[in-house]
Amino acid sequence: MKENKSYKRITALALCIAIIIASCACGKKEDKGAFSCTISISCKTARDNIDECLEQKKQCVPEDGIILSETTLKFDEGASVFDLLQKACKTNKIQFEFTGTPANQSVYIEGINNLYEFDVTPLSGWLYKVNDWFPNFGCSKYAVKDGDVICIEYTCNLGEDIGGGDAYGQQQ
Repeated sequence: MKENKSYKRITALALCIAIIIASCACGKKEDKGAFSCTISISCKTARDNIDECLEQKKQCVPEDGIILSETTLKFDEGASVFDLLQKACKTNKIQFEFTGTPANQSVYIEGINNLYEFDVTPLSGWLYKVNDWFPNFGCSKYAVKDGDVICIEYTCNLGEDIGGGDAYGQQQ
């Protein structure tokens, strides 16, 4: 009878320890995903045109124009450029603002690192490219593939200054 009580106590103690270990492990977020890509955020054109930048926004433009250097992200199938941009900004504590457009289920990037459209010129704002191609649709509609190279870039001239002037053209 005494052995039975000891066995029950040891079993209960082992169960409690297992529950504590399991609950601690649940709090850890591992960056697992079946695929990976790289993402970077640049505002080099804003740096090149810093004299035209709103005075209160000049501090938002890094000296080298790089807000986020090329970073590898893990993701699962179905992730969009928007999803990964949001993840990169959150992970790296970079300010990020967007608006949703319910009518076409898309988002518009308003500002990153407190640098917004029209802060430098009347033709400035954020564009994205994947594998050196500027898609002609919103970043929430682009399904990222394994190995993609995503660049989020600030333009001061509707994309002409970053090689995306033909963003409404054909896919390569």
